Amino acid sequence: MGSPRLIATDLDGTALRSDGTVSPRTVAAFALVESVGSTLVFVTGRPPRWMHTVAAAVRHQGLAICANGALVYDLHTERIVRSHLIAADVLEEVVRRLCEKLPDLAFSAEYEGGFAREAGFLPGRWDSERAGGLQVEIAALTARPCAKLLALHPWMGPDALQETVHELVGDLVTPTHSSGRALIEMSARGVTKASALAALAAEGDIAPTEVIAFGDMPNDLPMLRWAGTSYAVANAHTEVLAAVDHVTAANDDDGVAVILEALYRR
Repeated sequence: MGSPRLIATDLDGTALRSDGTVSPRTVAAFALVESVGSTLVFVTGRPPRWMHTVAAAVRHQGLAICANGALVYDLHTERIVRSHLIAADVLEEVVRRLCEKLPDLAFSAEYEGGFAREAGFLPGRWDSERAGGLQVEIAALTARPCAKLLALHPWMGPDALQETVHELVGDLVTPTHSSGRALIEMSARGVTKASALAALAAEGDIAPTEVIAFGDMPNDLPMLRWAGTSYAVANAHTEVLAAVDHVTAANDDDGVAVILEALYRR
């Protein structure tokens, strides 16, 4: 195997174990990438406020693409260095259309500097372990630009909900999902993990053929299709498993590390 110039990996469900930790083996594999001068980029649906533990595990080196491409985050300074936000007027129209057809939805929003949610929005695991964000009315939620608008349905399946949301507002935002819940994540139209990764690669004069990407969920598909070589972990969504070039071991079996060791260990 030749050494790629850039490694792009999703975090939750892919490079991280199911308990959200970075295994020592994976940390060592990340160090191998950097030791030969290749670029390592974390490309995640996580907001920057969830990146502190990961940043510490990799010694605060490199960049992370957060919120499905909406934010680029410097792990060294722990600061946002680039953002692509959904405008307030677009947020208002998206929520109006969705509420008209899907009145059971509850919304939350990731901003550059925090998180807010409607009373009916049930926080996920990470948010429930923290403050859970500011609780606000929907008018306040959509009053300022955000990096990611989230919509939670109490009973629909995530794939069916994504299809419906795409039909209703796909001309305004880019919807996807990644959590296994009926939780749709919406970025500004055209903003994906692939769009942000392509911009970073272009700055380094790195072609897609020089990139290997790893993922597990539908929000990873644009990145996996853009990269010259794509891997899914064995626990990935069926649509992802069908789309990639290769499948490695599951996240809890350090599947990303397995491939990085084969590529970089001499």
